[in-house]
Amino acid sequence: MTANTQTNSAGGEFPADLLVQLDRSRPRSLRVQLERGLRKSIARGSLPPGTALPPSRVLAAELDVSRSLVVGAYEQLVIEGYLEARQGSGTRVRAQGLRGDGTGDGSADYEPSGAGPAPATRDGGIRRSGLPDPALFPRSDWLRHYRDVLRDIPDDRLLYPHARGEPELRAALTAYLGRVRGVRTTPDQIVVCGGFSQAVTLLCRALGRRGVTRVAVEDPCFSLYRRIIRSTGLEPVPVPVDGQGLRTARLAGLDVGAVLLSPAHSYPSGAVLSADRRVQLLEWARAADALVIEDDYDAELRYDRLPVGALQGLDPDHVIYGGTVSKVLSPALRLGWIAAPPRLTGDIARAKFLEDFATEALGQLTLARFIESGAFARHLRRVRPVYRARRDSLLAALRTHLPSVRPSGEAAGLHLLLRLPPGLAPATVAAAAARHGVQLEQAARYWADRDAAPPALLIGYGPQRESVLARCIEALGTELRGLTRP
Repeated sequence: MTANTQTNSAGGEFPADLLVQLDRSRPRSLRVQLERGLRKSIARGSLPPGTALPPSRVLAAELDVSRSLVVGAYEQLVIEGYLEARQGSGTRVRAQGLRGDGTGDGSADYEPSGAGPAPATRDGGIRRSGLPDPALFPRSDWLRHYRDVLRDIPDDRLLYPHARGEPELRAALTAYLGRVRGVRTTPDQIVVCGGFSQAVTLLCRALGRRGVTRVAVEDPCFSLYRRIIRSTGLEPVPVPVDGQGLRTARLAGLDVGAVLLSPAHSYPSGAVLSADRRVQLLEWARAADALVIEDDYDAELRYDRLPVGALQGLDPDHVIYGGTVSKVLSPALRLGWIAAPPRLTGDIARAKFLEDFATEALGQLTLARFIESGAFARHLRRVRPVYRARRDSLLAALRTHLPSVRPSGEAAGLHLLLRLPPGLAPATVAAAAARHGVQLEQAARYWADRDAAPPALLIGYGPQRESVLARCIEALGTELRGLTRP
């Protein structure tokens, strides 16, 4: 379970989110699991020296455990030398004298995270069914940080931006992704780009320079990715997705140098890559000396499932991690990022330089402050329950008025895949829905072979109010019953 925390006003900020796995079905006590998880994060560098941890009451509430359990875990790690507690400044990862032996939990040796700053085509389609609500964009907070950037930035920074991205944002992302998604990276390994669609373009060009000619993709997947891969001279190779995610066993028979997938929430099906297949995928990548490109486009918007750490954290040498703010803030910002193995970052940065030189700097600097101040975490805490309520209202309306429709992908994100029963054609349902104010997208476009796609539609609930969704689905259900009545 991931713990969401608040802003620490007493000198510095503690993490807005903390990736902690607690399995209540395991015999090992929850306190031992918490201690082990924190040790491992510290040893791997996901929680670098000096990082402030959430107050015990906040972490206890978010993990749904007793405060005494959290206090006991903190005290034990203070005794072991992992943490230090100071009056008035809370509990922090100890800056010096860290134990790197991972005693008792099998952790890897501690490695510095390198979190210090390092000097250093628009999308061709719109994912209509997975857009956030533009009315929820945090205008006041964003404007305040943007003004602060303009006030504080020295004149010599108002020239060309860094091709890899502004050092402040790369440092903020390194810390944030480490503690929230378990990503193991450094600022030098991050390249900021214009959304994840540009990230795919840059990666394909970098891979092409290294001799890769074919890239496996999920089937179905966001169809723009197949087009981007082709536009760079590479061949997209579809691999089927089922209820457990990408069918990784199929990769062994394919001559591909990389695979692009969304393991946390496949688009459009919403499937989550199972634990067994995550292991199988990484074993294939190592054996084939291939790369996994992880699209983590909406991992922060989770509702009914425990968060799954990023694949990249399990094998940083073979997994390239990509993310974006398009779902949690706005696609208008055109801000995304890649965290790649060191051997690839130079090629990716060169591709970025030739593509558009650099991503706009003022927005990057604003996002860096937005993350570091805790405003990003507050925004997520504000919008998650809103989107969850809209999803719940949509699911309830579907159960009541369209019981024969099977939704999937409801555990996270901003859309549902609706599988239709026999006798209902997607085009007919979409046309009827449009008459009642519901925008449904035909899902066949996301399959490599549209003729092989099941009869299904996509619906986005991000921008829709609960009452509007419920009324529209009720009206749609009434009309469709009339169409199918003998």
